[in-house]
Amino acid sequence: MAEGREEIHTSEENNREVRKTSIDVLGICCPSEVPVIYRLLEPLPGVRHVSVNVTSKTVTVMHDSLSIQPTEIVNVLNQARLDASLRVVGQLKTGKKWPSPYTLASGFCLAIALFSYCYHPLRWVALGAIVVGLPPIFFRALAAIRALYLDINALMLIAVAGTVALGDYVEGAAIVFLFTLAEWLESRSADKARMAISAVMNMAPQTAVIEESGEKVPVQDVEIDTILAVRAGDAIPIDGVVVSGRSSVDESSLTGESVPVEKDVGASVWAGTINLTGYLSVKTVAKAEDSAVAKMVKLVEEAQNQSSRTEQFLQRFAKYYTPVVVAGAVAVAIAPLIKRSLSVHAYVYKALVLLVSACPCALVISTPVATACALATAARLGLLIKGGQFLEALGKLKSVAFDKTGTLTEGQFRMVDIKFVDSIDTEKMLYWMSSLENKSSHPMAAAVVSYCRTKAVEPWAEVTDFEILEGEGICGVIQGQRLNIGNDRLKTRLGWTNDVTETWGDFTGASVSYVGIDGHFVGAFSVADHCRPQAQKAINELKKLGVRLVMLTGDTAASAAEIEKEVGEGQIEVHAQLLPADKLRHIGELKQEGMTAMVGDGINDAPALAAADVGIAMGVAGSAVAMESADIALMSNDLRKIAGAVKIGRRSLRIIYINIAFALLTKIAIVILTFLGYVYLWMAVIADVGTCLLVTFHSLILLQGEKHGHSHSHSHSHNANGCCDHPHLHENGDHLHTHSHDNGGCGHDDESHKAGHDHHHHHEHDHKHVHGHAQDHKHDHGHDHDSKHDHNHKHDHGHDHDSKHDHNHKHDHNHDHKHDHDHKDEHQHQDEHDVVKCSVCIRHAVIYSGCGCLKPRSRCCEKPPQEISIFIPSPNQNRSSAGNKPSNSSHTASSPRAGC
Repeated sequence: MAEGREEIHTSEENNREVRKTSIDVLGICCPSEVPVIYRLLEPLPGVRHVSVNVTSKTVTVMHDSLSIQPTEIVNVLNQARLDASLRVVGQLKTGKKWPSPYTLASGFCLAIALFSYCYHPLRWVALGAIVVGLPPIFFRALAAIRALYLDINALMLIAVAGTVALGDYVEGAAIVFLFTLAEWLESRSADKARMAISAVMNMAPQTAVIEESGEKVPVQDVEIDTILAVRAGDAIPIDGVVVSGRSSVDESSLTGESVPVEKDVGASVWAGTINLTGYLSVKTVAKAEDSAVAKMVKLVEEAQNQSSRTEQFLQRFAKYYTPVVVAGAVAVAIAPLIKRSLSVHAYVYKALVLLVSACPCALVISTPVATACALATAARLGLLIKGGQFLEALGKLKSVAFDKTGTLTEGQFRMVDIKFVDSIDTEKMLYWMSSLENKSSHPMAAAVVSYCRTKAVEPWAEVTDFEILEGEGICGVIQGQRLNIGNDRLKTRLGWTNDVTETWGDFTGASVSYVGIDGHFVGAFSVADHCRPQAQKAINELKKLGVRLVMLTGDTAASAAEIEKEVGEGQIEVHAQLLPADKLRHIGELKQEGMTAMVGDGINDAPALAAADVGIAMGVAGSAVAMESADIALMSNDLRKIAGAVKIGRRSLRIIYINIAFALLTKIAIVILTFLGYVYLWMAVIADVGTCLLVTFHSLILLQGEKHGHSHSHSHSHNANGCCDHPHLHENGDHLHTHSHDNGGCGHDDESHKAGHDHHHHHEHDHKHVHGHAQDHKHDHGHDHDSKHDHNHKHDHGHDHDSKHDHNHKHDHNHDHKHDHDHKDEHQHQDEHDVVKCSVCIRHAVIYSGCGCLKPRSRCCEKPPQEISIFIPSPNQNRSSAGNKPSNSSHTASSPRAGC
């Protein structure tokens, strides 16, 4: 039997080992049961800390390994009928596929008992339904009562006992059956959210292949500097560097980027990413527990336990809600004792209805399920959000502040120009400058060192008294002389003036730095950086969301203005030449207007990131420091993901508010209708558990991602004395049609055009495209060639093209293809590929037939729901056509395999 997931920590106190044990507890069906688990486990000897996650149905226990064993903790939970088991690494334990025998037997007896309204003696069968279905409820309720707590099971047990006392056996049976059935339905629906979280948790494989011996070993046993073999189609098990081989690697599971990345010798690769095409030899650079994906998994686990303000408020509200409603139910029950004219039966019945409504399950679960789904979706897209509070902040975001260097720009500086005064030895100065800059971590320093190396100058001089001058530059002592390198603020403080600096001050887009020895100016140099290619689109998307955008930089105003032009003038406010304290002041001012995020590299911007409501660090796949320091980490450098994060935050917040409103209104309606006499007990049970189910189902919408435009790609290949290939490429309603005819070795490219939504082509073919969310494409190809092809193209853009081509072709073709596409997230093309289901996430995965170079199942569970297709050319398709790259789309991640 596989071991449970445990982490061992050494405690200085009595030199005892403290273990962290994770336990699957499938019996958790309601947040009201959480206090019961705490009261069961916390008194146990050796237990240090208990954490319960209702959404993932897990209990994490920190305990002394010598005082209590994990199996003992599991036994305590199972005595309360909570269906607990040690978590197995890499496996997800789900609920039962069918209702339990207790539930089925109870339902069968209830069905018979319903005929008691026609034949009264059958009412006794209802008692059988209660006896058969009650044990799971009874034992969990007993555990709650022993813990001096009224959870949902205790409330249901009291309600059933009350109906039996009143003689309403059929209604008592209905309560038992409906409640146990609802528990099963809730478990099945919650499994979807748990599978989404598990897909993130289990991205990295659990075994690795040693290249030298071919032995497969657990990843925990692999040491640093071990050479691993990674074959095409396999996941990379541990972070490393490629030492031989070349391949394309799908990093979408880590960064969210759907385009494969080419990897060659010397390239870094990450655990959990997929080797697509070639064989790689990878030298490990970290232990499995220290890999980027392991840190990501750990942070996602911790994020699930971080409650948002809304969730904390609802938990406090629930503490008062249940006692108040229970007290009200007791008051209603004893009312006939105070006023004799009241019906005892009627008021006790109303009290039982109120008791059933006293559980705030739907209200409390409305937030954590939605939060867990949003966190899982964000993680699949390469967005690591570290808790519900930050997700909520994203939903309320008003302002985003950007650092310039390394954030809006690539952080890859290049030397533009350099000049020294005539009395200075240039080679000596380059030697000194490179040695001093080599001590700095600023991106600009790397440009200086790189430039000096192109001049055959290495940074080998000994530097002493190295110091960072805050907001000005750096300084140090070399061969007894103090060397200063800094910005305009340093130049002004030291009173440097020279014609060189005056003429360079207007250099567009470059950052000018000044060099001095022992307080005397000796030269200057300028470096420039490039704006990130996605920056403009990212800024535009955020502006469309109504977010205020600000650039905070310590660089010159001219350099900042140049970047502003590249991202769009007027799109972003610019504040240049700022000290770290100035950045903090600006962040404080923005926070007064609403929720504020700061975007930086996570290292040099640590104070500003910490000061903002949400600190966002980017490109942190290889940076453990940035991953730990930021509230939200972008696993890649794509700034557009920030807008995606805001959308996820707003969408989750909207769903949470709807869940809360629905749960509250349902409770209020039940209470009011109870006093009016319109609600029966079975109705109250359905309302209570039904609300939980609806809230859960509504939250699962977040797993589907954002709705957006679709792209569609298909191709037709016909062979008749040659080839007649008709690829059709649809990009968000646009079309790119390329018709090529090859007969007897004559190649002919007739058309290549993009147009709008309505196209009519007369090429002795009739193409009709009707675009909507569901598409029907009908292609009738009637080739009766007597050496003539007529083309007539009509486009929405107003262009008419008429052309005639004469060929000596003697062949007849009759093709009648009808393709019906239900254009959702799954595509079915019966003529080209098969549709299978992934055994992990139950989503459809499209696998093209005729190519055996990939496994017969895509890793669709590790991609966003819209990115589940893998394009592999059909063997019937012409080789030249197979080389055509299908369009990138949010619904088709196309990656042709070499050699297919």
